[in-house]
Amino acid sequence: MKNYGFIYKSWWKILGLIVLLYVFIAGFWVPLRPGILSVSELQLQAGQPYSIDVDTYNGHFNDPEKQVSAYIKIDSVHITKVPYVMVTERNKINLKGVLPHVTPGQEEWTDAVLVLHDKDDGFLVFPPGFVIERSKTAVDLTNVATWSDKITDYEFKWSFKFPFVGNLYETVRNTFFHVAIWMAQFVLLFVALIYSIRYLRSEQLDHDAVASSFTHVAVGMGLLGIITGSIWAKATWGTYWTDDPKLNMSAVAMMIYLAYSILRSSMADNDKRAKVSAAYNIFAFVAMIPLIFIIPRLDDSMHPGNGGNPALGGDDMDSTLRLVFYPAIIGYTLLGVWISSLLFRLRRLEIRKINRLLRDN
Repeated sequence: MKNYGFIYKSWWKILGLIVLLYVFIAGFWVPLRPGILSVSELQLQAGQPYSIDVDTYNGHFNDPEKQVSAYIKIDSVHITKVPYVMVTERNKINLKGVLPHVTPGQEEWTDAVLVLHDKDDGFLVFPPGFVIERSKTAVDLTNVATWSDKITDYEFKWSFKFPFVGNLYETVRNTFFHVAIWMAQFVLLFVALIYSIRYLRSEQLDHDAVASSFTHVAVGMGLLGIITGSIWAKATWGTYWTDDPKLNMSAVAMMIYLAYSILRSSMADNDKRAKVSAAYNIFAFVAMIPLIFIIPRLDDSMHPGNGGNPALGGDDMDSTLRLVFYPAIIGYTLLGVWISSLLFRLRRLEIRKINRLLRDN
């Protein structure tokens, strides 16, 4: 049993390292599913021929085994199949056909979306789609196409790929780092809150040491989260920092917690420092809740889940992303607990050293 004592006591540390290794490998290695980047025509006319060049991401349509189908879809009933689909390059295809003369409804303009399908990648949808202008000529009943076609290509070969999210592209992988690190930070700050409350009830310096250790590690993870978020913002928004309420409130919350460290270092008396730090830690956690979770929701925000912007879900956070995202939260949390425990052990040695000097004197 002695030979396996280290593994028995440190199983959660080994688990954390294994989980993080999985997160890093899967997070960078798993490819993205294809998606539609742009189309050459956004305005079509009923009853007229069209030729549309479609630019895709990671499409690989030049694979001879791929059979690509295309549809122009208004709703679940009004769908027309594109008769000619030609692959021009690896990620480019050309669509040709003639729209039906009659558009549903009486509006002059009708919204429609483009749907591509192949058995390897399933459905690729271009949400901005087209607008179709109502035909101004006499109705020709001998249409070359109708709105009564159905999407019948339901064959799909499932593969483990991350979703294609417009404007994010490959940076969607930062979900496993930026977002997961923030989630782990909240767990560590909650543990620090619990031990601050326990100190005020027991006045045991070990509880203060645990609270301060978890708080300092959590603040470090929060700063790392801000850095990864700024890099992500540069790739998707074109700037490292914007006047976004989520960004600003997160920065304010981190400054409040940074003041915690300054406050502790300004006091020499252990008991006084522990009491003031515990009270301040409770205040900081209570202040963080409205700053990060409430105030950003009251105004426009580019962050998911804030200011009317929908939270990550559906295609933005599908099952493949969850298989890496949730382990990432667990892995970073275990890593944070590990570092916090090492910091706590150092501080407990310092406390014992101080107590020994006091007894000797």
